[in-house]
Amino acid sequence: MTSPKGFQAGGLHCGLKKTQRRDLGLLYCEVPAAAAAVYTLNVFQAAPLKVTRESLGAGGRLQALVVNSGNANACTGVQGEADARAMRQAVAAMLGIAEPLVGVASTGVIGELLPMEKVQRGINGLSAVLSPAGGNDFCEAILTTDLIQKSICVQVETADGPVRIAGAAKGSGMIHPNMATMLGFITSDAKVDSEGLQSLLSAVTDSTFNMITVDGDTSTNDMVVAMASGLSGSAELKPGHPDWQAFRGAFEYVAEYLAKAIARDGEGATKLVEVQVAGAVDEATARAIAKTVVGSSLVKTACFGADANWGRIVAAVGRSGQPVNPDTVDVSIGDYLVLQQSRPVPFDDPAATEYLKGHEVTLFINLHMGEARATAWGCDLTYEYVRINAAYRT
Repeated sequence: MTSPKGFQAGGLHCGLKKTQRRDLGLLYCEVPAAAAAVYTLNVFQAAPLKVTRESLGAGGRLQALVVNSGNANACTGVQGEADARAMRQAVAAMLGIAEPLVGVASTGVIGELLPMEKVQRGINGLSAVLSPAGGNDFCEAILTTDLIQKSICVQVETADGPVRIAGAAKGSGMIHPNMATMLGFITSDAKVDSEGLQSLLSAVTDSTFNMITVDGDTSTNDMVVAMASGLSGSAELKPGHPDWQAFRGAFEYVAEYLAKAIARDGEGATKLVEVQVAGAVDEATARAIAKTVVGSSLVKTACFGADANWGRIVAAVGRSGQPVNPDTVDVSIGDYLVLQQSRPVPFDDPAATEYLKGHEVTLFINLHMGEARATAWGCDLTYEYVRINAAYRT
């Protein structure tokens, strides 16, 4: 997170979690950064999202993001919004910056008020842990049921020298397309304006974060925020610039990596499931079908049980509500073609079963109706997922 020039981060334990794991993090840029964000489409939007939206609306720039885990501060009414603003105010005072330059994010249990005395003490201590080497502590501070930290950094060579793009995310359960509980943070030292960054983030989100699902539930707190310091020394990057496509490609690579890491780390998951759809009439159709298949409970449980039951895949395609010719569909499980032109073909069932026992499974669907394609990512559905969520608060 702190590899791009100008960024520092840190995290600490302030008492929101019952364990001693870090639960309060801060991302800081030494200059006001061009910023952009996308938010959950859930009607019930948590207080921190409203506050961050206010901050960005004040000028399209952020200099700091404070994040807590263990408490979502969602469905907490007027007091919840007051607490989110108090967090923004406390961070701004601690850093000596204007309040609208601070964003707020929270994740955890819905419907409980934040213990603000603990949060305030934690914010007061963040300045002592803030450093260019604090990225890992920040990544730990944003986790809930996640088993692993999720972060990445890439470098792009431009005519003016290297530009870096980094990212971190959290998410394991309550994950479903349309900004599915996930949080994502992307940093860069590229020089790009807020409007261009917002357009890029929105477009990339549609093909990455919005193409993952774990359990079909969309959180009240999902948010992805991008910040660009402009300190790389490169010329301003925007559509039409010779280096724009390379920058855009690297930005999308970071987002896709984080999205897949969230799907791979789904609660109780044992494998990453990828669904590739080709031959659709348009991209929206391909995306809808891919998301339907990867989100199907029956497909997910078949992947968990290593059962090459292609009928579940076909059934999910057929109920997607999208244009499908029932006479022209091909389906493959890995390298094993199981359906051609909507007719079953002989395949090596034991070999397909062995393939499904792996940690990564890819399902291929060709509709033979057009040129559009899309990819979605998810995970298997296991006994462990039920155990985790049956006792989430306890």
